[in-house]
Amino acid sequence: MNKKILIVDDEIDFAEFLKMRLEGTGAYEVACVNESKNVLAHVHTFKPDVILLDLLMSGMGGFEICEMLNNDSLGSGIPIIVISAIGDETDKARAFKLGAVNYLVKPFDDDTILMSIEKAIREKSGDA
Repeated sequence: MNKKILIVDDEIDFAEFLKMRLEGTGAYEVACVNESKNVLAHVHTFKPDVILLDLLMSGMGGFEICEMLNNDSLGSGIPIIVISAIGDETDKARAFKLGAVNYLVKPFDDDTILMSIEKAIREKSGDA
């Protein structure tokens, strides 16, 4: 059974491109959320194994989404990989403090995102 990846990014073109790349591996079922207000609903219906989360979004930002997921019974157990256009060390530290398992700076290559996703899935299942 394919693992489920939820991409949370308001850059629709980027999210759709990443979705296409991930689904092209044959290993993942991918959904995209482009509006921060819809994240929890997607988490509860789609039940992702990993969330790829952009920090800079209109409306609620990525840090607030992390906090919201941490306070949600289903969301709190899902590994979050931050994907951001900004490689700021303060943002990186804050993301890890909020429970992110990795912080990737856009643009990244396929191998980087795939290794990060697989590592997050292994650690979640205790196979690290």
